[in-house]
Amino acid sequence: MNLRIFFDIVKTEVPTHIKNDVSSLYNHIIRYEENFPSLDYADIAIIGLTEERGATDAEGVSKAADAVRQKLYALKKGTGAYRIVDLGNLRCGINIDESYKRIKEVCEVLLNKNIIPVLIGSTHDMDIGQYMGYEGTGKFVSMVNVDASIDMYTHSEDRSRQHVHHLLTHEPNILFNYSHLAYQTYFTDQEILGVLEKLYFEMYRVGQVRKNMEEFEPVIRDADMVSFDISAIRQSDAPGNKNTHPFGLSGEEACQICWYAGLSNKLSSIGFYEFNPLEDIKGQTASVVATMIWYFIEGFYSRHAESPDFNTQKYNKYYVALTSEPHQLVFYKHLNSEKWWMEVPFPESKSNMARNSIVPCSYEDYMTANRGELPNRWLLTHAKLI
Repeated sequence: MNLRIFFDIVKTEVPTHIKNDVSSLYNHIIRYEENFPSLDYADIAIIGLTEERGATDAEGVSKAADAVRQKLYALKKGTGAYRIVDLGNLRCGINIDESYKRIKEVCEVLLNKNIIPVLIGSTHDMDIGQYMGYEGTGKFVSMVNVDASIDMYTHSEDRSRQHVHHLLTHEPNILFNYSHLAYQTYFTDQEILGVLEKLYFEMYRVGQVRKNMEEFEPVIRDADMVSFDISAIRQSDAPGNKNTHPFGLSGEEACQICWYAGLSNKLSSIGFYEFNPLEDIKGQTASVVATMIWYFIEGFYSRHAESPDFNTQKYNKYYVALTSEPHQLVFYKHLNSEKWWMEVPFPESKSNMARNSIVPCSYEDYMTANRGELPNRWLLTHAKLI
């Protein structure tokens, strides 16, 4: 498929001093300006989204990608041999459903080439297209959604307020796990939490996430895709959102989440949604989002080559005896990265779930098992597998 037909060229104005700075990201990202970038050797593809029809008050989100580019291009190159392309801004479809399909088609092509799509801009419901891009992979998908609210409001006329409901009910159903980070209780319907709990999905309040960021690294490491709503970041750090609030994640914490996402060998797409430059103050939010992307890129080029074979010498294997069923838990620790995993048995009739039967965990999960208790991650995964 010729992706060029879907994109408009990058028109971001870049100051001369940034163009002349050989260490700037501008000089290490191949952009669609005259010729469409080759995908043959790309690791990461930046995609601007300009669709505004997902919400009634979304005027301005179409300009998000270009505002972020201005800040991103000015940052310094980090470690690694960058192979990053900027494909430009994706043209909108004749209706919003067609825009979803265009995102799907682009993501599908990139995923098949092992290129990570980095989606910037538009309303949060565009993650429907991001999710649909996995339909052709033949795998079940785990998703992390970072948002101040859980958008399952089917009575709303805005797609951006319904998109989680659409993800959960979408056919074909390829969603194995949904994890929601940094929701704020006073914006969340308790009935919605009850529905997600019955599906054995994971929801974590902003206070839980901020209290111990490292404990949520395994949640992010288990994700195939991350969808990040800028409203999850507190207003003082990221004012460029009509739904921003005084409380939420700090800019630093948002960057740490992106760092974890970049480090994960499993993660294959990420989207940054709901940034509105018309609401921004002196480009502050654009700088935050650009820095988040920088940390994601830096994490990606710092990935460890962790073998999917957990029985190699690169892992230590630990057995923990329990007094009740199951009588034994198995943990793995990678010798270089020092990351932890645990084994969750799956029914033989569900061999297509094998990919999800060894799940990321934390050292605290291992210590919980040593105290004779089943880790909550083990219980939730086991419930989904059966």
